Amino acid sequence: MPEQTAEKHRLILWFSEVGIDDIAIVGGKNSSLGEMYSNLSRRGIRVPNGFAITADAYHYVLEHAGIQDQIKEILSDLDTSNIHNLKSRGARVRSLILEAPFPKDLQKAIIDNYRKLEKQYGDGVDVAVRSSGTAEDLAEASFAGQQDTFLNIRGTRSLLRACRHCFASMFTDRAISYREDQNFDHLSVGLSITVQKMVRSDKGASGVMFSIDTESGHKDIILINASYGLGEIVVQGAASPDEFYVHKPTLKQGFPSIVSKTLGTKRVKMLYGSRSKRTRVVTVPEKDRKKFCISDQEVLTLARWATVIEEHYSNVAGHHRPMDIEWAKDGLTGEMFIVQARPETVMSRRDGQVLESYILEKEGELLVSGFAVGTKIGVGRTCIIKDSKYIDQFNKGDVLVTRMTDPDWEPIMKIASAIVTDEGGRTSHAAIVSRELGIPAVVGAEGATRRIPPEKPVTVCCSEGDIGKVYAGNLPFKVKRTSLDKITRPKKTQIKMIFGTPELAFKVAQIPNDGVGLAREEFIINSYIKIHPLALVNYPNVSNNGAKKKIDKLTFGYDDKKAFYVDKLSYGIATIAAAFYPREVIVRLVDFRSNEYAELIGGKQFEPDERNPMIGWRGASRYIDPVYRPAFDLECKALKRVRDDMGLTNVKVMIPFCRTVQEGRQVLKIMAENGLKRGVNGLEFYVMCEIPSNVVLADKFAEIFDGFSIGSNDLTQLTLGLDRDSGRLAHVGNENNLAVKRLIADVIKVARKHKRKIGICGQGPSDFPDFAEFLVKRGIDSISLNPDTILETGMHLAKLEKK
Repeated sequence: MPEQTAEKHRLILWFSEVGIDDIAIVGGKNSSLGEMYSNLSRRGIRVPNGFAITADAYHYVLEHAGIQDQIKEILSDLDTSNIHNLKSRGARVRSLILEAPFPKDLQKAIIDNYRKLEKQYGDGVDVAVRSSGTAEDLAEASFAGQQDTFLNIRGTRSLLRACRHCFASMFTDRAISYREDQNFDHLSVGLSITVQKMVRSDKGASGVMFSIDTESGHKDIILINASYGLGEIVVQGAASPDEFYVHKPTLKQGFPSIVSKTLGTKRVKMLYGSRSKRTRVVTVPEKDRKKFCISDQEVLTLARWATVIEEHYSNVAGHHRPMDIEWAKDGLTGEMFIVQARPETVMSRRDGQVLESYILEKEGELLVSGFAVGTKIGVGRTCIIKDSKYIDQFNKGDVLVTRMTDPDWEPIMKIASAIVTDEGGRTSHAAIVSRELGIPAVVGAEGATRRIPPEKPVTVCCSEGDIGKVYAGNLPFKVKRTSLDKITRPKKTQIKMIFGTPELAFKVAQIPNDGVGLAREEFIINSYIKIHPLALVNYPNVSNNGAKKKIDKLTFGYDDKKAFYVDKLSYGIATIAAAFYPREVIVRLVDFRSNEYAELIGGKQFEPDERNPMIGWRGASRYIDPVYRPAFDLECKALKRVRDDMGLTNVKVMIPFCRTVQEGRQVLKIMAENGLKRGVNGLEFYVMCEIPSNVVLADKFAEIFDGFSIGSNDLTQLTLGLDRDSGRLAHVGNENNLAVKRLIADVIKVARKHKRKIGICGQGPSDFPDFAEFLVKRGIDSISLNPDTILETGMHLAKLEKK
């Protein structure tokens, strides 16, 4: 056996010895610990005190016991595709390491350093023993939780036992399988251990955050998950956590830029247990589930730390390196800590020059829904497994349905066509590993193990937004791949989007575009608010008891019902604005007709019964009406919050259906009274050009607005006297009609004369190539299209410009 000692090989690193007293983030390699700790400490990041047992110590244990050849022999006929083969060989290697004699000098070094912690925190100080494998936390590959972590360890005997088990966990079944897949030599990789003072998150909260959007790969987003108790609950996916999105660019400018908040169910939490069982899981009281487990200020602190950690690792790597970070809040002191960080390895390695879209061609019976992981679609026969000891029942290509997963499930996860779990969020084990494997998963699908039938074909669809759906049957779908390096775009005409779905924003924003020419608020109100704004303003006077009960359920936790409307609307707008930042996002004020408003909860009490709502109480006429003014004030507050509080000044405002110049002036006056004044902080106002009067008086509208957006649908309808919902009149005409084109040509001419921006919103340019050519010739500034037509139409316009 080679002569080795703990002192000779620096197998123990006390954090103060590497340049810091109160911080410890340990990855697979320890060579740059001192520089890293000092850099992060100077930036104000707090991490538990402790010491590191280096990867050299792991190799020292194997060499001291002389068991490397035995390990090689045991693994010589390894077959990871055979679950029984994998299990038996993994168990034999782990037993070999657990029974190996532990070097006395290493034992002494561990005990001596634990005594240092005892001097600081008292006898039997509680510590976390965390492992980090050099093949687990590389920038190129990372499966979460391959090696074991032990919480609430007290005393030297328990500590040494935990360290021994950490070393043995180098050969868990999932770790062996992973290294085989990655072609890593089993004896070349190492494992380091950190021994950290426990953060009392059992009395506080904990979670995981990523410095990149985990589903779209959007680099300007930080995703934070949070739940009560010790962090293993979030990592395992045993609870569906609270979810926060923070926008990095405006955060760095000093804005409190939380652009989205979603309340999780948080049904259970992990607490300290007894001496025989270190942790226990208990139910979270109902009142605590109904509120966020950390404050907005704490979310922002974590987000700032995430940017610092990302910057450090990116500087070391010499390129952008997003991070996967675990954090904890001490419930006794209220302090926040970072407990672990590793490179994110899925989205950061994705080929950004290829757009891949999965399209479901037919919908079936919806069985369950939850958080979508990835954007793919998977089909297969369901295999419901509630305990990992039954994973040998799983067959390649099955859809795995279970309560939650942990690292023991990984050997079958990699052969699944899709994964569905009852519990968990976007940072749970099931989500992280599914992402790594490129397998669609629906997590937090409540009741999935009960509601999905066993051994039946299902389709798991993650292509319809952030809500993943499981349909009965094997449904047809197609895959569309677009190489962006072959895309040509026009140089004179901007190509913008028509968009209004916040959950798709981070993905769609990566299609080459010049911003959003029409951001609709209607989807946000229908999907996230669902309540008529006047029913919230006049909540005590809502006469329908059924509507009032629905309002109470949706607005739980809001004493001020109006604040619910402002919060939800501002987060929806902010998500879209953040996704496209710094590109312009023109938000059209709500343009529901009275019949559409009436369908909102409590709406019938506040809406007139109009014979022709298409030309009734809508747009500017509604906003300036004293009856509706209190509701319009809420909309203004939401927009002001997005621009002034969150710093998303790329948001511009568009006023629809403005019949007269006087109406336009009145709307601008009301908005100024709400803190939205034209020209202040770069705020611009556009008017929809969709009524003939907008064209006839374009020079007058140009005096009070910064630009026009041609609404070709309504302009066609009102020019030709059509009911656009009537199929019988469809033959009369469309945007390509000469009368409509003359009006469009006139307003473009006036806009250019008065140096006002002018664009068009609608599918006419993509439906009618000659209409697109007409717009380019007339000098339109921008054309806004639905996302699915933007690339093809853009290439067509680029060819027209060359002509």
